[in-house]
Amino acid sequence: MALRFTTLALLASLSACAVGPNFHRPKPPTATDYGSAPAQGSTAASPGTGGTAQTFTAGMDIPGEWWTLFQSPKLNSLVEQSLKANPDVAAAQAALYQARELYLVQWTSYLPVVQGSLDATRSRYATNAISNPTVSPTPIYNLYTAQLSLSYMPDVLGATRRAVEAARAQTEATRYQLIATYVTLSSNVVTTAVQEASLRGQIGATERLLAIQRQITGTVQQQRELGTASDADLLAQQTAEAQTAATLPPLEKQLGQTRDALTALLGRLPSEEPADMFRLEDLSLPAALPVSLPSKLIEQRPDVRQAEENMHAASAQVGVALADMLPQFSINADTGSAALKLGQLFGPYSGFWDLGASLTQTLFDAGALLHKHRAAEAALDQAGAQYRSAVILACQNVADTLRALQADASALKATAEAERAAKAAFELARQQRELGTLSMVALLNAETNYQQAQLALVQAQANRYADTAGLFQALGGGWWNLPQETFK
Repeated sequence: MALRFTTLALLASLSACAVGPNFHRPKPPTATDYGSAPAQGSTAASPGTGGTAQTFTAGMDIPGEWWTLFQSPKLNSLVEQSLKANPDVAAAQAALYQARELYLVQWTSYLPVVQGSLDATRSRYATNAISNPTVSPTPIYNLYTAQLSLSYMPDVLGATRRAVEAARAQTEATRYQLIATYVTLSSNVVTTAVQEASLRGQIGATERLLAIQRQITGTVQQQRELGTASDADLLAQQTAEAQTAATLPPLEKQLGQTRDALTALLGRLPSEEPADMFRLEDLSLPAALPVSLPSKLIEQRPDVRQAEENMHAASAQVGVALADMLPQFSINADTGSAALKLGQLFGPYSGFWDLGASLTQTLFDAGALLHKHRAAEAALDQAGAQYRSAVILACQNVADTLRALQADASALKATAEAERAAKAAFELARQQRELGTLSMVALLNAETNYQQAQLALVQAQANRYADTAGLFQALGGGWWNLPQETFK
């Protein structure tokens, strides 16, 4: 009888309506582009490293392992190592496992709780105050009780369903956090490798220039001995050489710190630095770049999807808070056996049972439940605003990166032309100086221009690689094309 009653109550609760708002996914942005940011067409091209013209293709899908487009086996290996060993990924995976277990805990609220107990007590009653509660001739007796207790709160108003809904949404939000960690980590490895390559290029350019300056210093010293150069000329050249040499330690420091950062991304200590080193010449610039519409972008960006699930959870919590303000139903049942001797348990006439139901309604709590409901509604408003902010940030990231790529290509083209012109001017000035037809000041000016042009060229090349990686990250990183087991 008790089991039948409980089953009917369970079925009734599962078929009832849930209080609170039903969550609906926000409408996608209606914008068809990113303003004046280029979403189609091609960038400028220039000769040399990183000078490939890049074409923007609307609607082009993104490969899950987008970093392979740089065609560097060393880079591919480091990204794979980082995704396996980085502790941030492991922490995000553990957080997802925890969220799933908490969801299952919440789901068990649909079912009754059954507890078993076995009690043994030895008692003495007050012979002069109360009558003998047992048939024992002595005031001291033993009592053994074996009991099963059932408690169940039927989900008549849908509070349990809303709580389970919130837990499920939080689980999905945690899954998207894992995806975001995955995408961010892979992008960080690529950009750090590009930064290393850029610094090596800048160090190489500075070392080449320093070698030329030392050669010039030797020439000026010879000219000073012959009387064709003054002390001022020699001091000026020595100053220029020392200034160039002074730029090397900061670059070497940045390179060392970049290597440390790359090692940390791999989940290693600084003493376990990887053997692979990167130069810009080792990387190929992807020629075809995808551009997703804003309506598609919100499906691809894990941070936007996470914000959506947070809003879903907040919506469900409003229902939970509203249900708490309404009457609460519960069912309780007990069955078991009690006897004065252990061997008599479950014997004839030792059994007992009870079955009851209750309805409770909070009549006065100084407004606590009302304020909790209002707080839940405010949390929903907050989550909605955070979702809109995430959408705006996602579109801004894409727009900024598209602008950067267009500008990077134009900057590299101009910088490459400036570097070639500066190099030619420096070689000409050097020859004229050796012939005595050019002043030392003019030679130093040409030398300075060439140094700056070399460094600017390396930086412009690195910008194209880094911003290309940034575009893939801004578009979501192609995680939807990876095996779903990756994020479970």
